[in-house]
Amino acid sequence: MNDVVGRDDILFLTLDTLRHDVAAELCAAGRTPHLARLLPGGTWQRRHAPGNFTYASHQAMFAGFLPTPAEPGPHPRLFAARFAGSETTERRTFVFDAPDLVSGLAGAGYRTVCIGGVGFFNQQGPLGSVLPGLFQESHWEPEFGVTSPVSFEAQIERAEEVVAALSPDQRLFLFINVPALHQPNWFHLPGATEQSGDTRESHAAALEYVDRHIGRLFTTVRSRRRCFVIICSDHGTTYGDDGYTGHRLGHEAVWTVPYAHFFLESDEAPA
Repeated sequence: MNDVVGRDDILFLTLDTLRHDVAAELCAAGRTPHLARLLPGGTWQRRHAPGNFTYASHQAMFAGFLPTPAEPGPHPRLFAARFAGSETTERRTFVFDAPDLVSGLAGAGYRTVCIGGVGFFNQQGPLGSVLPGLFQESHWEPEFGVTSPVSFEAQIERAEEVVAALSPDQRLFLFINVPALHQPNWFHLPGATEQSGDTRESHAAALEYVDRHIGRLFTTVRSRRRCFVIICSDHGTTYGDDGYTGHRLGHEAVWTVPYAHFFLESDEAPA
C-alpha cells in the first residue's frame, strides 16, 4: 500500500448488509457477471466483519480494520494507524499518524469524498453526521437512501460529478456506502410487493441491480489514472435464519461477509 498511496486513486465501496453466502451463490451462478470479471479468481473472499451493524463496522474500517480473512492468521493489514505493539502492521502496510484512515489519506494529499447511503450517512442529525464528518466533502440526499429503488444509479451520477470537478493532478479517495442490499429491498425483486416484504431472494435481486450498474462506476473511477478498489460488505443480515431476522446480532450470516480488492487500470497517462 505504500506504493499505492500517493500514486493511485482509491475507491472504497461498502455493499451495506450484503451476505457472503448470497454474494458467492450469485457469482457462481453467473448472476453478477460484471463483478465476477474483476474479482480476483472470479470469486469473493470469505471474511469476518469487524462489526455486526453499519456504524460499528465502519468506525472500525475507517480506523484500518477491514474485514479479516475467515481463517487463522495473523493477517497483515492494508492500512493501520501508528499503534505500538500492533501485530498486523508490516512493512507493506500504509501507516498513518491520524485517528482514522480518511484523515490519514487527506494528510497524504488525497481529496476525501463520501457518498452516503444508509441512515448513518444522511447528515440529518448528530449521529448521522459522525461518519460523513470524517471527509472533506460529503454527499447525501433521499434518492441515495435505503427506500430509493434507484439509489445506486443516483450515487453513481454524483460520483461522476465529483470526478469531473477534480483537477487532473488531484488524487481521490472516494468512499460510497451502497444501501440497495439493506432493507427495504423487496422492490428489487420482480413481482414482489411491500406486503410480501424482504426476503433472501429480494436481497439477491438487489445485488443483481448493483451489478447491472457497477460497470459505469468503475469506468468513472478509472478515467483519470489507475484506481485501487476495495469492495466489501460491512456486515450481513438474517432472513429467519435459526429464527433470527435482521442484524446487530451474533449470527454467522451477520459476521461473514464478501471482500475483494483489485486494481482498475486506466488508459490515461499518470498525472
